[in-house]
Amino acid sequence: MTVESSAARKPRRTAAGKAGTTGGKTGTTGAATGATGTKRTTRSTARKSTDPELVQLLTPEGKRVKNAEYDAYVAGITPEELRGLYRDMVLTRRFDAEATALQRQGELGLWASLLGQEAAQIGSGRATREDDYVFPTYREHGVAWCRGVDPTNLLGMFRGVNNGGWDPNSNNFHLYTIVIGSQTLHATGYAMGVAKDGADSAVIAYFGDGASSQGDVAESFTFSAVYNAPVVFFCQNNQWAISEPTERQTRVPLYQRAQGYGFPGVRVDGNDVLACLAVTKWALERARNGEGPTLVEAYTYRMGAHTTSDDPTRYRGDEERLAWEVKDPILRLRRYLEASNHADEGFFAELETESEALGKRVREAVRAMPDPDHFAIFENAYADGHALVDEERAQFAAYQASFADEGGH
Repeated sequence: MTVESSAARKPRRTAAGKAGTTGGKTGTTGAATGATGTKRTTRSTARKSTDPELVQLLTPEGKRVKNAEYDAYVAGITPEELRGLYRDMVLTRRFDAEATALQRQGELGLWASLLGQEAAQIGSGRATREDDYVFPTYREHGVAWCRGVDPTNLLGMFRGVNNGGWDPNSNNFHLYTIVIGSQTLHATGYAMGVAKDGADSAVIAYFGDGASSQGDVAESFTFSAVYNAPVVFFCQNNQWAISEPTERQTRVPLYQRAQGYGFPGVRVDGNDVLACLAVTKWALERARNGEGPTLVEAYTYRMGAHTTSDDPTRYRGDEERLAWEVKDPILRLRRYLEASNHADEGFFAELETESEALGKRVREAVRAMPDPDHFAIFENAYADGHALVDEERAQFAAYQASFADEGGH
């Protein structure tokens, strides 16, 4: 499917004296040191005993903390908008839980859960403008929600009945990318096109801590810096690249890698939806103003398995998960809403009803989808067919037939 550029929709603002500038926040940004509550236990002697500072606006206890650099980006947020952020996270989590259950019931072939990463995705997703363009991986269900993609459209691919159920041009939200890290190159190229078209829109690319070790990501950083591309690299550091911890990916905090490429990097509390919203707004604004790329490291945690084919108990202990449970992004915002009198029990009760309705709609939609074509995998492997593929197809047909009972059913 061809992706059309939205760059020509609006003229790009020029930033006199800023062309080619990639300076800015290159070290630790923001304050609120130690406000994250439980300190993360070092699992490698290569790490310093003290973790870097990170931008945080809401503590795990739901208390608002001041930040001189980023408060301005959420200063005008209303109680209604705060409730909207909470609603987004709750409904995204409910959808995610339903998809996981559907996979366990045999309705989906696979599912990649976002449990624990709702604040990083909703905060950054709500920071984008309609004319910005988003390049996701395969776990950005919350960002898809923010971009207006119907949750049921995400599930066709995981059921095996399509290659992605939405038109990326309709929402400026690209199809899910399974190949690790390649979407950062797509985003960089698109952003370079945006700049050449003279638009003032921005591009944001999502990837994980594991993908940061891919050559594609390094190349994206190089090209985006040299060409001053209006792109934000949003890395969700959920601590585990499948079964490999972050310590085996890098000897320095991920956001500091940006320094070597000549553009700013910042670490944000990925379980703080306000901080993620503020930092992403700042980074996107830089991009639109012609100041080039930014690397945002959202420091969060993957509460569930990498995918439903994974067993995280084989490589990490319960104590680590328990330490992160107290930093739950949804509970954090709820505490703030209640303490600030921005939401009452009626709101939470109504949202619970809406959440269950969403789960029911998703469940019914998936069960109404056709069964995948088991033999589609053999099509188009070769333009003119191949004897080996024909042999494999026949073997698979015999395997499928072995499940039939004596009555042929």
